[in-house]
Amino acid sequence: MIKSSIKKQFSCDKNKLWDVITDNNNYSWRSDLSKIEIIDNIHFVEYTKNNFPTYFTITSKIKLEEYKFDIENKNLKGKWRGVFKELPNGTIELDFTEEIEGNNFIMKLLAKLYLKSQQKRYMRDLEKELNN
Repeated sequence: MIKSSIKKQFSCDKNKLWDVITDNNNYSWRSDLSKIEIIDNIHFVEYTKNNFPTYFTITSKIKLEEYKFDIENKNLKGKWRGVFKELPNGTIELDFTEEIEGNNFIMKLLAKLYLKSQQKRYMRDLEKELNN
């Protein structure tokens, strides 16, 4: 299993931060997605700009504390966990960890770089959205 984590602090309203991250109806701020299809309260599908689907099942959603889901597409499967922590200085620290298994040799080789790249892009997009 390949594991990658990223931490970032945000100085914004914690409810707004939570809402932006967990509202799958509002995905336009994500530069990597063409759409999100909501199946039900715990299942959704993200489509890349090339319409490549990734399937998600929410396994935990504790407001302002934790957001977790299982991930699967034809190249990988794994888990994602986001932890929200309010710091003494008033900022919110996000700690995102993703653990995946590649389904093919190339994905197994490139998985760590792929995860790091995706995590950095997500945080850049999130910061941009929160500053709007």
